[in-house]
Amino acid sequence: TLGGASEAMNESLMYMVYAFAVAVVLVYMVMASQFESLIHPFTIMFSVPLSLIGAVGGLIISGDSLSLTAMIGIIMLAGIVVNNAIILIDYTNILRARGKVRNEAIIEAGLTRMRPILMTTLTTVLGMAPLALGLGTGAELYKPLAVVIVGGLSFSTVLTLIFIPTVYCFVDDVSDFFGFLSFRISMLMTRLSGKAG
Repeated sequence: TLGGASEAMNESLMYMVYAFAVAVVLVYMVMASQFESLIHPFTIMFSVPLSLIGAVGGLIISGDSLSLTAMIGIIMLAGIVVNNAIILIDYTNILRARGKVRNEAIIEAGLTRMRPILMTTLTTVLGMAPLALGLGTGAELYKPLAVVIVGGLSFSTVLTLIFIPTVYCFVDDVSDFFGFLSFRISMLMTRLSGKAG
């Protein structure tokens, strides 16, 4: 019946949202262990919402609906799109460790890593293009998945080179502010304990 099909679709949508949330958490945990920081993976995770905008835009342009295969593509995007931001942020941190000022490090990392980022994206997009165009037998089933990946990855890549450095600066400033605040509070507590003694 129609009601049963609608209920089954809602249930599978709920499972896909749950799977997407688990994928995002697992990606964050892997990056946190690799970067040995909670801040930089948080910055990198901002590329996931950017990919969702591109994924929805791709579905609208192609005229496809948000099917089960499209939702699987969205889950895949959570792991794919962070690669570009990882390349960018990791090299920025390397340059800062070598003594570069933050803004110089961000600009140099963007210029140096732009080519590898664009090459990686281009190979994935071109590999998915025949499927996204619906070429070949049985391509109709997987077309929404490919459209989501192509749209999400393309949009995310362009904005990663602009938006992620901005988020990096903002998060770095907030981190510095809280570090300074923590330092001032600890100094105040030390003075107060010294006067009490």
